[in-house]
Amino acid sequence: MINCFYDCYTILNKVYGEKAFLKQAILDTAIEEKNRRMTVKICYGVLDNDIRLGYYIAQFTDKLPKAAIRTILKIAMYAMEDMNKAPYAVIDNAVELTKRLGKRGACGFVNAFLRRFSREKIAFPDDPAERLSVRYSYPAFAVRMLTEAYGAEAEAIMASANKKTALRFPAGCDGADYLKERGVLFERTPLSSVFLAEHFARDAGYDRGEYTFQSVGSAAICAAVEPCARLLDACAAPGGKSVNLSEKCGEVLSFDLHPHRVELIRQYAERMKRKNIEAKIWDSSVHDPALDDCFDAVLCDVPCSGFGVVNDNPDIKLNREETSLPSLNQTQAEILETCSRYVRSGGMLYYATCSVFPCENQDIVSVFLSRHPEFSPAEVESALPHVKISEGMLQFLPHISLGGGYFLAKLKRQ
Repeated sequence: MINCFYDCYTILNKVYGEKAFLKQAILDTAIEEKNRRMTVKICYGVLDNDIRLGYYIAQFTDKLPKAAIRTILKIAMYAMEDMNKAPYAVIDNAVELTKRLGKRGACGFVNAFLRRFSREKIAFPDDPAERLSVRYSYPAFAVRMLTEAYGAEAEAIMASANKKTALRFPAGCDGADYLKERGVLFERTPLSSVFLAEHFARDAGYDRGEYTFQSVGSAAICAAVEPCARLLDACAAPGGKSVNLSEKCGEVLSFDLHPHRVELIRQYAERMKRKNIEAKIWDSSVHDPALDDCFDAVLCDVPCSGFGVVNDNPDIKLNREETSLPSLNQTQAEILETCSRYVRSGGMLYYATCSVFPCENQDIVSVFLSRHPEFSPAEVESALPHVKISEGMLQFLPHISLGGGYFLAKLKRQ
C-alpha cells in the first residue's frame, strides 16, 4: 500500500500545491499499474471529501499541520473511513510515507493522530448549513445557494454519487453486445446509445472509435437538439457534443478559445471518424458579422461553475469560489447574446450548462428573452428524468438524472 499512498500523495500534491486539475494530474503521474484503481479511487475520494477530512484534522489539532502532512492524513483517513482499510496497515503505511518524504520529525504526530482517529468518532457540527457543508464537502456558499434554490431537496443533490462509467456508442453500433462480449457489467439508460458500466477499463475499441465516454446528462442535451443541416457548437471542447451532434446534423462548426482545446476537438472527431466537423479557434463572446443568420441551430454550452458535475470533477468543490460567479454570469450572457445573431429565421438556439445554480441557468435565459422578442421558448422533452423549469427549459439534477446536473433551454427564432 505504501507505493499506492506515495502515488496518491504525488497526484494530490499537484492538485493542492500546483492547482492542477485532478484528471490531468493523474495523466501526468507514472502510477504503479497494479495499484492504479486504488490510487485513482483514493485521489477522487480525498478531493470529493476534502472539507470533511479537513474538519477532522481541525478537531484533533490545535495547530494546523503543514500541507504535506495534511495530505498524508487525508489519504489515510479516507482509506480507513471510506474504504474500510485496516487501521494498523493504513497507519503503518502513512508513517512510512512520512519518512519517505523526508518528514521524520512528523512521524510521531502522524502515528498518534491516526491512532486516535481510528478509535474516536467525530461528530458533525450542530448548525444545519455547516453540517451539510462538512458532511458532503460542499463549500458554504454552494450549500446556501442550493438550499435557496431547492429547499430540502438540496441535500439529495449533494448526496448523489454515481460512480459508474458512462459510455456512448455511435449510431449503428450495438453497445449492449459490445459490453456483453467483454464480460462488462452494465445497465441501460433512458438514452439507447448510452450505458453505465462498472469497473470499465478503456480498451482498443476506444482508439478505433467504436465507443466514447460521454456523461448521460451531456448526451441528453444532444438528444434534445433537433437534426439540422448546419449547426454551430459555440463552446465545443473537448468535442463530445460536436461529435454526438455530427451524427444527425449535416455540418458542425466547433469553436473554442484555446488552440490546444481546438486540437482536442479535431483529435476527437478523427478518432470517431466524423468528417463533417470543422474546429476553429474563436472567442464566442466576440461577434463575427460574417456568421449572422448562417445556422439552423446554435448550441451555447457555456463556461460555468460546474457544480452539476462534481461527481466526475471533485476538484471543482475545492477550487471554485463564489466571487467567480458574477464574471461567469457576464460571460454566459455575452456568449448567448452574441451567438443568437448567428441563428437564421426559424432556427433554434440552445443554451446549456453543467450547473445546478439558477443564476447560471434560467436567470440568464430569462433576461435574454426579455431583451429579444424575436426568440421564444420552444417545446423540449427528454427521456432522462428532469425538472421542467418552464416552457423550453429543463433542469437535470444529480439525484434523479443518473448523477449529473445539467441545464438546457431551447429557443426558437421567429
